[in-house]
Amino acid sequence: MEHRRLGILEVSAIGLGCMGLSQSYGHQDEAASVATLHRAVDLGVTFFDTAEVYGVHHNESLLGRALKPHRDRVVIATKFGFTYDRDPQGFGEITGTDGSPANARAVAEASLRRLQTDMIDLYYLHRVDPAVPVEETVGAMADLVAEGKVRAIGLSEVSAETLRRAHAVHPITALQSEYSLWTRDVEENGVLAACRELGVGFVPFSPLGRGFLTGKVQTETLGQDDFRRRLPRFQPEHAETNRKLVAEVEAVARDKGVSAAQVALAWVLAQGPDIVPIPGAKRIPNLEQNAAAVEIALTETERARLERAFAPGSVSGGRYPASFAAMSQS
Repeated sequence: MEHRRLGILEVSAIGLGCMGLSQSYGHQDEAASVATLHRAVDLGVTFFDTAEVYGVHHNESLLGRALKPHRDRVVIATKFGFTYDRDPQGFGEITGTDGSPANARAVAEASLRRLQTDMIDLYYLHRVDPAVPVEETVGAMADLVAEGKVRAIGLSEVSAETLRRAHAVHPITALQSEYSLWTRDVEENGVLAACRELGVGFVPFSPLGRGFLTGKVQTETLGQDDFRRRLPRFQPEHAETNRKLVAEVEAVARDKGVSAAQVALAWVLAQGPDIVPIPGAKRIPNLEQNAAAVEIALTETERARLERAFAPGSVSGGRYPASFAAMSQS
């Protein structure tokens, strides 16, 4: 597996987004989740992404158990900053944000216990709290670095201006935001350019468009507990338009003899050596397919074809419902 650098961290060129192993995309068996994590390590994946809110603590605990035998070989990223209600099944409904220094410390201490480790490799602020200056939040995260509880700090879904303010307090190792063929906002709003200006690594989440870019997702048959049922782009009035765009990905894939998922990931990887996507995978065959995308090179003609198809304005529907969209790009 190729390796890339995120600031002070060296990680596999493709990581694993672990949210779906605990929630959001339907039921997942615990034993299957552990097997997927172990197979990822076997494939050379060294970068694993979780958060306290994923399954409300369950995901961190899962990674803590499954990755403990491999701890010296892997980089674990987790996040704090959301407030949430917890339902009887252990899943949570996000209610707001809490970027207070006290919460930054309290969550880090709890995450260390759940992850069964003495240091968090990469500790992200999941969303900026509008009630707390980002400088205060990052200052508290920097204290955790000084104490040896956190190795590096990151931000998620912030603006270029917020990144610069945060970076002035303490070096930011990575910025995480949604980035894929159908979500290219960071190219237009200056976030990706700011990362490169400051030497901050960029971590795209949902590089497969939450599965839509694989061409395998049938929006009509998503389970009632599937998070994607709430997203505008997966609604019937938008999905059909977006399927026509995915047909271009599938056409390139057929010509190359690979899968649409691999083409979509290869496009993200080709955007720069400072980019490390974290696609999710609940099933081992999908994990193996994603890892193999590192070996696929797109020609300039193929990249241009895909970028024309997914030109700004071509994708139908927003990323999030209005209630959640306000928390992004603070």
